[in-house]
Amino acid sequence: MKPLLLPLLALLLLWNCQGEPQKQDASQTTEEQAKTAAQTDSIPFLWEGANVYFLLTDRFRNGKPENDVNFNRTLPTGPLRGFMGGDLAGIIDKIEAGYFDRLGVNAIWFTPVVEQIHGATDEGTGLSYGYHGYWAKDWTALDPNFGTRAELERLVETAHSHGIRVLMDVVLNHTGPVTDQDAAWPKDWVRQEPVCTFDSYENTTACTLVENLPDIYTESDAPVELPDALLAKWKAEGRLSLELDELQVFFERTGYPRAPRFYLIKWLTDYVNDLGIDGFRVDTAKHADEKAWGELYKQASFAFENWKKLHPDRILDQNPFFMVGEVYGYGISGGRDYDFGNRKVDYFDHGFKALINFELKMDAANPYEETFRKYNRLLQNPLNGKSVMNYLSSHDDGNPFDPDRVQPYRAANVLLLTPGISQIYYGDETSRPLRAEGAVGDANLRTFMNWGDLDSLETTQNILDHWQKLGRFRRMHPAVGAGRHHRLSSSPYVFSRSYTGEGFRDKVVIGLDLKEGKKSLLVRGFFGDGTALRDAYSGQELVVRNGRAEFESPFAVALLELKP
Repeated sequence: MKPLLLPLLALLLLWNCQGEPQKQDASQTTEEQAKTAAQTDSIPFLWEGANVYFLLTDRFRNGKPENDVNFNRTLPTGPLRGFMGGDLAGIIDKIEAGYFDRLGVNAIWFTPVVEQIHGATDEGTGLSYGYHGYWAKDWTALDPNFGTRAELERLVETAHSHGIRVLMDVVLNHTGPVTDQDAAWPKDWVRQEPVCTFDSYENTTACTLVENLPDIYTESDAPVELPDALLAKWKAEGRLSLELDELQVFFERTGYPRAPRFYLIKWLTDYVNDLGIDGFRVDTAKHADEKAWGELYKQASFAFENWKKLHPDRILDQNPFFMVGEVYGYGISGGRDYDFGNRKVDYFDHGFKALINFELKMDAANPYEETFRKYNRLLQNPLNGKSVMNYLSSHDDGNPFDPDRVQPYRAANVLLLTPGISQIYYGDETSRPLRAEGAVGDANLRTFMNWGDLDSLETTQNILDHWQKLGRFRRMHPAVGAGRHHRLSSSPYVFSRSYTGEGFRDKVVIGLDLKEGKKSLLVRGFFGDGTALRDAYSGQELVVRNGRAEFESPFAVALLELKP
């Protein structure tokens, strides 16, 4: 980013924290939206082809400014290391406004919203509060900076009414840091040393991720007592008896010992049982004993099925509970195993349907066909029945693809058209800056959502329009993410995707890097002569003749589907 733009960015960030005017997307009329919604109802949702939107709750939209300051969190922090006002109410506002619908999103993953440590800690970059949600103090309560339990319930209900699933980000392996206001959990709950060296299985799981981040004894089966501070907190809040009674019921039902991980499993799965959360994104999965994830999945599945029984009128489909894990450094080329050096672990065998794939950002500069063919081969063979969640930028990867946002159209093409689950990181679709003046490390990746650019910069709206068209096409066609890939033509580049399963068939043809004007795309052997097609990118309709789809459009992309 040019230095002269940084002061302007700072002003935009401040203005954006207070909200932004709603703007209807001109690329899809109200009539088209209604038509799309009706068609979507008949399309099965497949997690392996989902279009997931990942956002930092505190950095997306401030829907309720009155909850911006709690627990006297007023100390000055390092750049972008304090709370900025984003909350559950802001996410709800954008769901209701149709922002995610227009982007083709069918699952939302937001950072943890449980109560965070009250104090700040110095990470060497100035003071930092738990704005990101990964420093839990009480897993049984929501942090008022993010919102209330009623608002979380409303978020789930609102998302479901739009056909959007909800992924809750969960942390099982560590508590928040110790501060003047936040004492360490008891010694039989956590270890505070050694710090992980990551050169073996033991030095990755039985250690603290970083200094002053107490590590839960997830490998232990030894019963422990609840911390006095937590009991006192529950008593002051008037819920001590309720919490203790629920724990008694949980441990009697499961037969688990009262070991640390089982308390956390109970507290986390309560959100599934009570609210109908559709899945978990599991943080720092490789830093806990892997058997804990299978146990978490078992209890989350039990809770999910129980919620369905109690709310038969609110069930979206019969998909089982979904879990995706962050095994930092895992790449799709590794197949089912993650190699610690002295031990390999198959996390897919411990409750995970998918793992986050750290490899696509490196594949993104390769020719499209090379990437698409590779992912098709790996997903159809060693990972058959499982999947990966692809991303190009995230909240803690300091080496994203296109850090200066100079290739936003290619980024959309790669991310949304590569086989597997797509994970849009908030602002990918609006070229939100990934660098900020004065910010250090991952804080650069966490600027406030650049809503103002959609009103002030035509280029930003054009970029968003491209992401929206590809995203909606992906949502309407499970074949894009979950189907089989086949190249039809190398010049111009044209490929097909097809999916068949459980009585549903879907097939599409996509062209990339096409010339402006008249197009002649080879579809022979996939769409027969006389087939009526529609290009979802331009809106053109056509009929296949002599094995080709011919039409005119000014765009470099073609998204061919059977005419409705």
